[in-house]
Amino acid sequence: MEETVHSFPVYHGVRFYENEKSLAHIVAGFLGEGLAGSLPAIVVATPSQRAAILRALHGRSMDLVQLQRSGDLTMLDAEDSLDQLMVDGMPDADRFGGFMVPAIERACRGRRCLVRIYGQMVDVLWKNSMHAAAIRLELLWNQLAATHRFSLLCGYALGHFYYDANVSDICRQHTHVVAADGSTEAVA
Repeated sequence: MEETVHSFPVYHGVRFYENEKSLAHIVAGFLGEGLAGSLPAIVVATPSQRAAILRALHGRSMDLVQLQRSGDLTMLDAEDSLDQLMVDGMPDADRFGGFMVPAIERACRGRRCLVRIYGQMVDVLWKNSMHAAAIRLELLWNQLAATHRFSLLCGYALGHFYYDANVSDICRQHTHVVAADGSTEAVA
């Protein structure tokens, strides 16, 4: 049974990546553009991906210490985050809202803003063969867009992805697909 999504974030991109370095470059461009425009950013990723993103942002001459101290850049662990929102192997809507809404509100610090978010939780689920849970999490992000303003970029490792996936199922949950050079194409 397919769920209907009533809303999308301002931007909900997906990048199918070959290696963490290339993905970190794309994510740093996405987040860095927002940070340069005074938009806060949240990263929900594995330790290795967070480190790669921080290196790429540092390469853009960003003051990472100040950004994190001010709350403009929040770094969260993907697996710890999933532990907080999963129930019986599926993301729970109430737990997801209870986790992400406060994170978005903290990032905005009482002002109306658009938060840029990079999420790797779906990739963690997909790599663990939890495909239905990954799609469910994408749906929860899209539903959250009805009440909160954010732009979201998701990453999925290629690996054996195409053997396991109907790419259209993933793309249907996104507004854009991001190419290796960072260019985007709207999902039809």
